[in-house]
Amino acid sequence: MRMTLHSDYGLRVLTYLALHPDRPCTVSEIATSYRLSRNHLLKVALNLKNAGFVEAVRGRTGGVRLGRPPNEIGIGAVIRSLEEDFALVECFKDGGGSCIIAPACRIKGIFSEALAAYMATLEKYTLQDALVNAPSLRTLFDLTVPPAAAQGATLPEPTRA
Repeated sequence: MRMTLHSDYGLRVLTYLALHPDRPCTVSEIATSYRLSRNHLLKVALNLKNAGFVEAVRGRTGGVRLGRPPNEIGIGAVIRSLEEDFALVECFKDGGGSCIIAPACRIKGIFSEALAAYMATLEKYTLQDALVNAPSLRTLFDLTVPPAAAQGATLPEPTRA
């Protein structure tokens, strides 16, 4: 079971915001801190905003900040909102995929049980649980974030259908 980079980056964005609760942070600042693509993080931040985990703050000193307290942001909920595909094997896909043994195979059940256990573990934790070592994390960020990085893009408004 492997998360996509999208989910990994989403958790990183949330961690960064939780460590900087006193102000909105720009996506550019977060990208610089993690040495990641700003454009990719914009997409991640927009998905986090659409899921209600972050909120956008407009204006010259705007950016993004947590949309709720860290103890109310479940790790499992974040992963469920950011991952598009939990099909561990082909037969998990709609229609069962093209595997000819799918009707009699027990492997799907084994993987289904494993996925349920994986998600159950993630559901037990919140963002707050990931911040137990917050002082150490803050030190790492303070050493790697240049002051000029605070300038940058804010989150775009979602497109309306």
